[in-house]
Amino acid sequence: MDSPENNNLDFAVIDHDRDKRTGYPEVVFCAGKTTDQAEAIIIRMRDAGLPVLGTKAPEALAERILRRFGEAEYDALSRILTVGSVLAKEDRKGLVAVVAAGTSDLPIAREAALSAEFLGSNVELICDVGIAGIHRLFKRLPDIRKARVVVAVAGMEGALAGVIAGQVSAPVIAVPTSVGYGAAFGGLSALLGMLTSCAPGISVVNIDNGFGAGYQANLINRKE
Repeated sequence: MDSPENNNLDFAVIDHDRDKRTGYPEVVFCAGKTTDQAEAIIIRMRDAGLPVLGTKAPEALAERILRRFGEAEYDALSRILTVGSVLAKEDRKGLVAVVAAGTSDLPIAREAALSAEFLGSNVELICDVGIAGIHRLFKRLPDIRKARVVVAVAGMEGALAGVIAGQVSAPVIAVPTSVGYGAAFGGLSALLGMLTSCAPGISVVNIDNGFGAGYQANLINRKE
């Protein structure tokens, strides 16, 4: 175990041993932290040889990390910031299908997809197949059915997850997004719709929690 002195910053204690306990390193939730705080945490983790996944990362932080680490990557749409990864691309396993209802759901869908890739899963991102044009979803069902787990990302009434669960044998992780008109209540209508779906095989994460869905999908996908 690293000594507390090696882990402590004035404002954070970094869990250098989480990968030994759980198989995966600590993830940095960047929202709510100052740029200096988030940068210091990432630098300390890299100094310890840990791969870094930063979620909800602002561009100002990404610019600093990209300048400092040549291997860093940033996706502005999802606000996912990575330095290294758990597995190299050629060593990723299985297949996770991340299915986005609409283009407006893409930031959260990409957060799920990039998180699962960072952790060691092969991912296929399938876009704009919501139930308003359900023929588009049916055209992609052969691709979706190849996956070991499906992440369904949708706002509005959140019906996509239930429709997919009725068409595939894999577990479905539903991600409600805050996309929708006023009565959608910032994603609450999608969350409740997914929670009350009559289709079996669905689990639901919190509103806009693409990372949580990607993490859970990776756990299922990589389970032998």
